[in-house]
Amino acid sequence: MKPPPLVQSSVRIFDLSLGQMLWSRRSVFLGVLLGGPVLLALALRIVSTLYEAGFRINGVRAAGASIFGMMIWLLYLRFIVPILGVFYGTALIADEVDDKTITYLFTRPIPRRAVLFGKFLAYLACTVLLVLPSVMLVFFLVVPTGGGSIGAAFPSLVGDFGMLIAGLAAYGAVFAFVGTRVKRPLIVGLVFSFGWEPTVLLLPGYLKRLTVAYYLQALVKHEMPQDSAVSVLMQVFREVPSVAASLVCLAAIVAGTLWLSGRAVENREYVLEQ
Repeated sequence: MKPPPLVQSSVRIFDLSLGQMLWSRRSVFLGVLLGGPVLLALALRIVSTLYEAGFRINGVRAAGASIFGMMIWLLYLRFIVPILGVFYGTALIADEVDDKTITYLFTRPIPRRAVLFGKFLAYLACTVLLVLPSVMLVFFLVVPTGGGSIGAAFPSLVGDFGMLIAGLAAYGAVFAFVGTRVKRPLIVGLVFSFGWEPTVLLLPGYLKRLTVAYYLQALVKHEMPQDSAVSVLMQVFREVPSVAASLVCLAAIVAGTLWLSGRAVENREYVLEQ
């Protein structure tokens, strides 16, 4: 019997994996983590409602859109998106190996790389379903504070959704490759996200082009309050490429690392420990 094509096989693995990811203990833990920004936004809304002075930065009342942009920068872009990429991306194949279930998938009459591609699509759908509701709740809680208008800020929310999805795809693809090549991929992923990237972004030269964050920050359009310490911090990261170049590079990162990951899965011999 002729095996099904790669796309059809990937869709079958996606259908099998999505439900498992959504109801896994990892998703529950990360769902609780994503509740942190919502609780912070709720606290800011309460402060703004109870106190006329509202939330202030250096004595100036901060607009809700500026606070929301700050949260996108510091919480989602710098922390949550890399964390989701590390914890899910490195586990796409590694979990199957640890659970000794990889052989059940590889004995099916489908291309090996379809297992990786299908699980990557399931990861992307799962993380989007986790992140976007959190961002929407934060948006509707924070933006009205300080006299902000939801209607005026809504186009930036759509851009934030696209930026976060691009980040999840890029980080997930990079760490999927790490998971197929390294024995302890979680440690390598955490070092890359919270050691390598923040360090080289502060250094002059070309090393920052070897990070995902360098291209993602070009897609963020939020402006920080100009008289705040946060604005000084953000200026450090403002050496960015154009939006078009960033989108092309992010697409190349996703396509290249997924291709390398699929090739690694096809060629590697998985010997399960007894």
